Amino acid sequence: MAKALEGIRVLDMTHVQSGPSATQILAWLGADVVKLEAPTGDITRKQLRDLPNVDSLYFTMLNANKRSITLNTKTPRGKEILTELIARSDIMVENFGPGAIDRMGFTWERIQEINPRIIYASIKGFGDGPYTNFKAYEVVAQAMGGSMATTGFEGGPPLATGAQIGDSGTGMHAVAGMLAALFQRTHTGRGQRVQVAMQHAVLNLCRVKLRDQQRLAHGRLAEYPNEDFGDEVPRSGNASGGGQPGWAVRCAPGGPNDYVYVIVQPIGWQPITELIGRPELAEDPEWASPEARLPKLGKMFQLIEEWTSTLAKWEVLEALNAHNIPCGPILSTKEIIEDSSLKDQEIVVEVEHPERGSYVTVGNPLKLSDSPADVRRSPLLGEHNHDIYATELGLSPAELVEMQTNGVI
Repeated sequence: MAKALEGIRVLDMTHVQSGPSATQILAWLGADVVKLEAPTGDITRKQLRDLPNVDSLYFTMLNANKRSITLNTKTPRGKEILTELIARSDIMVENFGPGAIDRMGFTWERIQEINPRIIYASIKGFGDGPYTNFKAYEVVAQAMGGSMATTGFEGGPPLATGAQIGDSGTGMHAVAGMLAALFQRTHTGRGQRVQVAMQHAVLNLCRVKLRDQQRLAHGRLAEYPNEDFGDEVPRSGNASGGGQPGWAVRCAPGGPNDYVYVIVQPIGWQPITELIGRPELAEDPEWASPEARLPKLGKMFQLIEEWTSTLAKWEVLEALNAHNIPCGPILSTKEIIEDSSLKDQEIVVEVEHPERGSYVTVGNPLKLSDSPADVRRSPLLGEHNHDIYATELGLSPAELVEMQTNGVI
């Protein structure tokens, strides 16, 4: 069966996480993603290694389904080859520091001259302005995009999220931009520039907090459990932040992830009072309506936790779901990696690697009925040099040896 992006060539000049997460999605969708690396390789091949002299899980889990070539783009011959690669590509993606590609001699204007149909995507930390040249990392983007200021408990320090919303979150935004540009090209015949900033992507994911910042002008936010409100959206712990109150309540035996997250909808209050052994609260005017419960959310979830703390989280889950009450167990990374349903859905996937053996990775979260994704291992460094340079570009064996001797590949 043909893939959605079959026939699309992506020149992947990205490294670390934000760029590779984007190009990996394109590869899963069927694009031929050629990862161009310096002869020393993407830095993450060697970072956070669990096995000596083997590509790290950091690298393998962000570079599935790609082909790898090495090229020193600072050499004259390297620039010539890069020019030909650009000419043969539909999409070019990079996430170097601001101006790095320009300084190599490949400005957007030059890239358009080489290939007017190419979509040139850049992922940066920040947009044009006072932050442009700041070094961007995952948590820096979270800090400057609104996430950390609104994550954590009241009175506590700002916290980073476990989800990589700065890096991989930006990568997903870049995918949307590239696919939109690719579609527009079918009408215009022209390529275009796609730019995504990590700060902007995080802010887009924090839009509900900007909603609440404006609502503060009209008084306290009733759905927040906080006691005090200033002129900024406070950190509110595990509060849902939406129209229905929610909280993570502790379960037995009290381990670090023995919790269930519970949403209390108006229709769910009566069955909850039955479950917790307080049926009289369903009719008590002090508790019966959402308006009555809002000022005492802390007490409400304390009552629920007195019940949940006597049961295992899976028992709590079964009891709540029997009454159609929105809830979910807090799943640890160990539980997720062992979850049979996630394996059946091919979102937790086992892959064979020629050097590290078997490892588990995350599969494609985008499910297309006519374009199923086959998750294949990440490439070894320069594994496809011969395929690209000899077979596709027509370089002779002697030229390949010469380029290797001269440090071009």
